[in-house]
Amino acid sequence: MKTNIFYTAFAFILISFFNCSNKDEITETPSIPDMPDYSKKWDFNNLNGWVDGSQNMNGTINYSIDKGILKIFTRQNAWDRPKVRTENKIYKTGTYTWKVFIPPMGKGDMASLGAFLYCDDKHELDFEIGYGKESVRNELNAKDDDLIVYMTSQDNPFKSIQKKIKCNKWYSLQIDLTLSNNKYIAKWYIDEKEVNTLNLNYGTDFSFYIFCSMENLKFMGDHIPKQENYGLFDYVEVSQ
Repeated sequence: MKTNIFYTAFAFILISFFNCSNKDEITETPSIPDMPDYSKKWDFNNLNGWVDGSQNMNGTINYSIDKGILKIFTRQNAWDRPKVRTENKIYKTGTYTWKVFIPPMGKGDMASLGAFLYCDDKHELDFEIGYGKESVRNELNAKDDDLIVYMTSQDNPFKSIQKKIKCNKWYSLQIDLTLSNNKYIAKWYIDEKEVNTLNLNYGTDFSFYIFCSMENLKFMGDHIPKQENYGLFDYVEVSQ
């Protein structure tokens, strides 16, 4: 009788031991928080969600909306830098699309249509489109109806490439941001054709504003603009 009691107690201790051991071995996989969903499309029926981001304007507003189209323009003989940006600096991975109309621009004018992502001066990804310096146009064998598009990472690392683009047309401009080893990979697309890619030295610790602009910038031509130049934005979209 005592022997049976002993074996019963011993068996209970063993079962309890293994049950505790199994519990110790079972660990839950920690959950990874999802990236907030900030997918959105702005059709520019108004400027809700956008604020002024202009420079050198002294309170002058060089943009307007008409029938769902945002027009931004710069004046002749001035260093105008009108632009609008999203209210929130929250944008990270995703595909960013600007539907833009690129008109002819003044020959030699230092004017540029911009579609870009901006965190700070060292974390900025751009499309800049303008007439271009004559030296760059010669290198690219640009024709009269060609403008020059710059696709640039301002730093970390710096890289800028230039290509020709026909004026007087609508385009879909896209910057796609993905992650590899916790760093951004940036890809630039024109009408869904990849034209530039770059591994960046930073990741989601840095978030961006989205910008639309038309700026008189010295690197985009050979003289201060001699005419009014403009760009049109049909919509901006971010998708994840």
